[in-house]
Amino acid sequence: MDQEHIAGPSGGGEGAGRRRFLAMATGAATAAGLGAAAGCAGGDGSGNLRAGEKAGSPAPDGKPPAGGPPGLDVKAENARPGNADWAVAQAGPPRAVEGFADRVSVLPGESFGLYVSTTAPRFTVSAYRMGWYGGARARLVWRSQALPGVRQPEHTVDSDTRMVRTRWARTATVETKDWPEGSYLLRLDAQGGEGGQRFVPVTVRSAATAGRTVVVNAVATWQAYNRWGGYGSYDGPSGGYATRSLAVSFDRPYEYDDGAGLFLVYEAPLIALAERLGIPLAYATTTDVAREKRLLEGASAVLSLGHDEYWSPEQRAHVTAARDAGTNLAILGANCCFRRIRLEPSELGPDRTLVCYKSSYGQDPGFKRGHPATVDFRSAPGADPESSLLGVIYDGYPVDAPYVVAHPGHWLFEGTGAKAGDRFEHLVGVEYDKVNTGFATPRPIEILAHSPVVCDGRPSHQDTAYYTVPSGAGVFATGTMRWVEALDATGDGRSGRNHGLDARSGALTTRVTENLLRVFAAGPAGRSHPAQDNVKAVYGGS
Repeated sequence: MDQEHIAGPSGGGEGAGRRRFLAMATGAATAAGLGAAAGCAGGDGSGNLRAGEKAGSPAPDGKPPAGGPPGLDVKAENARPGNADWAVAQAGPPRAVEGFADRVSVLPGESFGLYVSTTAPRFTVSAYRMGWYGGARARLVWRSQALPGVRQPEHTVDSDTRMVRTRWARTATVETKDWPEGSYLLRLDAQGGEGGQRFVPVTVRSAATAGRTVVVNAVATWQAYNRWGGYGSYDGPSGGYATRSLAVSFDRPYEYDDGAGLFLVYEAPLIALAERLGIPLAYATTTDVAREKRLLEGASAVLSLGHDEYWSPEQRAHVTAARDAGTNLAILGANCCFRRIRLEPSELGPDRTLVCYKSSYGQDPGFKRGHPATVDFRSAPGADPESSLLGVIYDGYPVDAPYVVAHPGHWLFEGTGAKAGDRFEHLVGVEYDKVNTGFATPRPIEILAHSPVVCDGRPSHQDTAYYTVPSGAGVFATGTMRWVEALDATGDGRSGRNHGLDARSGALTTRVTENLLRVFAAGPAGRSHPAQDNVKAVYGGS
């Protein structure tokens, strides 16, 4: 197979291509809201925000149902009133208000620093926990008093790595006392001046995951695609790949989707579905999984969401160990575990600099000191194709093609009414994966969908696949980046960019994902649903 096409976005022209990708990927948030938020909380007058007075109804006791695993009671949390007005309604002019947190995640009760720059004289901070909440999709957990606005200094660019640096002063310290575990969007609301609203994402992570399905926020990939300050991992202000950042910092706001990064497009719809089902959930980020060797011990399943491209070797090792101990793994996107990265500290803390030299790895001081090369996992030196973990391998970009059902009798298609050959328009895109036994591929593996595509003039196929391993773990990969996004597809233009996805695609992906989550939450799926290899039947040959 043509290695240039296999490599997809690692080619020399990827800067412009990735700008097109982001234009398609982050064109709109997935939901808007109606109604008014619940009451406000005060501060201590110093800019140190406190959560002692919370918005909404009283917090649950945090205890799960009798006999369930310890941690968040998802059903009780989502029975609380939601706040449908959580979305950014008035983004305002560029740089009107923006900010970032100095930690991607905190344990419940821990604090984090908030760094905000605004042209307004005042602003407020509202913390929304993202979930289901009867369809509202978020709950207002806490809101600050009005805080004084400050325009922070301009960023600088490192001459060696072209990394954007901010040296902003801390605006406030946010405490998370009584904040339930979960994915949060902090909304900054400028008051006066030019106005404006902006998000700052943060995760309140779980201390343990045993008996739970772990939602992993793909913060490394969000940051790699972030071009705040004019530079990201794909290009610089000139638009050329040669001017890309070789390292990117978490110490800056997210440019895309009103500051939410890639969360609203590729993660929020899945979180809403999982919380609606009420299965036991835990929350973490890719950084947490990389840092904490034992975090995934005893987890029922690990969920990689819609776009989870950038992994450290440590993250991959810990996820692989969890699979080999019986933890199920769901890859709900495509192009997963493609780039090998290294996490280094920034001035604000550990693991806040993402290093990825890609084809320029020979310039990497870390590589010269003996660290693994920050290249694609399948590339030398140290080639380790992602298919050995995922079952599928990334095959190309961009495509827009129908999703074609190949194995309708599979348990994952139960209740969908799907028949062999059924097509679901536009569900394959914008990147896709396939089963390719020319690379290391776990067996037995079942191909559930087998969709013809043409990528840059090259005919190929997209595959959805499921395999099982001796530990009993099941591994499922959708093989398309639009899967999570399609969970919200209605065909009426209300689901962000939509790509032409219709209600049929929404119904299919929702039912398959429900089947998947329920079975994976029950324990090692391979014990009750072992894979039956069908690669030869689908592809022919030996």
